[in-house]
Amino acid sequence: MNKIRTNFTVALALILCLALVPGAFTEGAAANPQAIRDRGVLRVGTPGDYQPMSFLDPETGRYIGFDAELAEDLAKALGVEIEYVPTSWPTLMEDTLAGKFDLALCGITVTDERKEKALMSDGYFGNGKTVLCRAEDAEKYTSLEAINRPEVRVMENPGGLNEKFARENLPDAEIIIHDVNQEIPGLVAAGMADVMITEIMEAGFYTGRDARLAAPLIREPFTHGELGALMPKGSEELLAFVNAFLAEEKASGRIDELAVKYIYPETEAAEEAA
Repeated sequence: MNKIRTNFTVALALILCLALVPGAFTEGAAANPQAIRDRGVLRVGTPGDYQPMSFLDPETGRYIGFDAELAEDLAKALGVEIEYVPTSWPTLMEDTLAGKFDLALCGITVTDERKEKALMSDGYFGNGKTVLCRAEDAEKYTSLEAINRPEVRVMENPGGLNEKFARENLPDAEIIIHDVNQEIPGLVAAGMADVMITEIMEAGFYTGRDARLAAPLIREPFTHGELGALMPKGSEELLAFVNAFLAEEKASGRIDELAVKYIYPETEAAEEAA
């Protein structure tokens, strides 16, 4: 009995000692601002395939986009460096709950389903599902009814809300799954698919850079929502910090600045010229 008690005491002492070491329980444990400061690094999860939000530039090896800059701002507010952790849309929630990163910030829509499983920040930018198609078809695909036909090819990346929306709302259309999200707009423009259901941010980005594409419903999306940061439950202190940070980014005009830079640059330029 004394031997069992001694072994238990030693094990308890070891656990308490590890608890005092910053980063001892890194992966799998919810983070808080002080733990992140002690570590010196904010770990941000992203698939790195979402223009214009969070995209891994293959030429430079750097992450660029609206959310990439926002994540860098957050790291600066915490006084730490940033480390991007690769994930995927099919495994985003699983990786979040496993603690593979402190939070995910990569164009994630706030939904009740996600909030049931994890924590989501306050919304920081409005979004919604819309149509990306060839410019010559802009007057053709102006409703779900017009798209929901057997002859219409809808191309989506796997595992995200775009695929889910397409399958739920376009049961009669041909759904084509393509693994590389950033290639889909070009494939639509080239005639390999007719439509991509995506967010207004992505639609605005690609139509501004490829004259072959159009987003006829960008101002009238099928859904209305907001983007937020995703983190595991138990991260309430980090959530409070992130919400305060996002409120300041909005109040300072930083969110509007990023929107003009990454999402509506051509629209803003046209309005200024007018």
